[in-house]
Amino acid sequence: MSHGGDLSERTLILAPAGRDAAIAAAILGEAHAPTLICAGLSELLEAMRAGAGTAVLVEEALRDSDLSGLSHWIETQPSWSDFPFLVLTHRGGSIERNPMARRLSVTLGNVGFLERPFHPTTLVSAVRTALRGRKRQYEARERIEEIRRAETLLERRVAERTAELEAANRQLASQIAEREKVESALRQAQRLEAVGQLTSGVAHDFNNLLTVVMGNVEHLRKREHDPQILRRLDMMREASRRGARLTAQMLAFSRRQKLEPRAVDLNETVRSMGDMLQSAIGGSVQIEPPQLAPDLWSAMIDPTQIELVILNLAINARDAMAVGGRLTISTENVSLGEPQGPEDPAAGDYVAVTVADTGSGMTDAVLARAFEPFFTTKEVGKGSGLGLSQVFGLAKQSGGGVTIDTELGRGTTIRIFLPRAGSAPVPDGQSSQELDIASDPGLVILVVDDDDAVREVTAGFLNELGYNVIEARSGGGALAQLEDHDRIDAVVLDFAMPGMNGADLARELRVRRPSAPILFVTGYADAGAMADLGDDLIVHKPFTQAELARKLSRTLAGA
Repeated sequence: MSHGGDLSERTLILAPAGRDAAIAAAILGEAHAPTLICAGLSELLEAMRAGAGTAVLVEEALRDSDLSGLSHWIETQPSWSDFPFLVLTHRGGSIERNPMARRLSVTLGNVGFLERPFHPTTLVSAVRTALRGRKRQYEARERIEEIRRAETLLERRVAERTAELEAANRQLASQIAEREKVESALRQAQRLEAVGQLTSGVAHDFNNLLTVVMGNVEHLRKREHDPQILRRLDMMREASRRGARLTAQMLAFSRRQKLEPRAVDLNETVRSMGDMLQSAIGGSVQIEPPQLAPDLWSAMIDPTQIELVILNLAINARDAMAVGGRLTISTENVSLGEPQGPEDPAAGDYVAVTVADTGSGMTDAVLARAFEPFFTTKEVGKGSGLGLSQVFGLAKQSGGGVTIDTELGRGTTIRIFLPRAGSAPVPDGQSSQELDIASDPGLVILVVDDDDAVREVTAGFLNELGYNVIEARSGGGALAQLEDHDRIDAVVLDFAMPGMNGADLARELRVRRPSAPILFVTGYADAGAMADLGDDLIVHKPFTQAELARKLSRTLAGA
């Protein structure tokens, strides 16, 4: 019998009296069923312990015998085993006809009864049925052993997997922490984007207000001769210019200002930032007098951007210092040789501006990641991590570079290298103030702006320059003016307007009046929307009459 060993296929026969044992053995032998005749119960038990498929017992061998040993063996079988017995009886297996059947059923458990006399095929069939049942029990034993072996293997693999999962959990925890940092940086970036959108709207409205203020100041200065009033008007004009610079700084921070590099005097930039730096840093840190090179070269950089860079570095330095720390800003001319590293500036002449502090300094690990976007050592919510990456990006974009010298516990020195300009800087407000008046007294200019005060100032400037002015407060109004006037030589167009904005109106104007050039006026320079326009076609609010005259004259000449 498979899975049970050679002895498990045999049938044990217990019929000590008469010829029943021999007859049964002969019948089963003819059916090729191995048998073993046992002389008594003790021999039967030994054979059962050695192994057997079933046992054929005669009723009279059990009637007056002590069955306690057999009963004990049956009760202590393994859980997979239910040994089958076949009892040969003269009165069948029913309790009514054979009271002995009840006792044997309780004692033997898995027992069948075969009434004598019986046909040989009946005995063979009953024995084969018992052997098939025993075979299934041996197969169950094999499955149980396989299950136990699998359980052992599973336990070992579970232990191994548990160790792997613990390692994976540690790695996952690290990745979750990193993801939380990235998500925090993303939320900060989204907040910055929201601030940028708000800033652009505020800047547009604020620059409109400054345009009105500066335009009316300029108008009043032409008609006033009292020195005291002129001085006050100059103060108003200077305050308006400072407001314009502040707005430009806000737009630069929100990355909505188009970069306009030009020759800049960094000494003048550092000197003009004194009040701003003191206000931003507060009284906890001492700002040393700036160390400015006497014969400093001009630097090629967007003036608003470099002010933001210096301010950003100064705030970072403040955060790295305890109360009483010292901040020093200096400038110098530098001629660099071949770069020693991939991030070093190329060889050439540079103007360097240095921001040094006496703060905590940086570890090597922090220094290695200092220029990474969103990397910060500040607490969550107290830093965007954009500071040094913006500084590095601006310096590289401008053709320069940045270096950091730091010592833990002693402080940090950051040097920004900006390319030397090929020309001298032109101070703000001191560009050519000569007015380019209208070359033809009959030139007609369409002024489109949704702000009535700005439109009035613009129209007033142009009237004084000798132009004939037509006004419209919206895109629809401008198109209506096209229908009413055959001659329009140029259009001065506000870029940001509700409904049909400046870009939409410009497309329509080019279809209807392709010969009329367009000069855009904007409260903030949207670099993406106005990328295809040259600087000569854009006037930035707030503007002076001289700037408007110069740009319009060039626009008409280019047409």
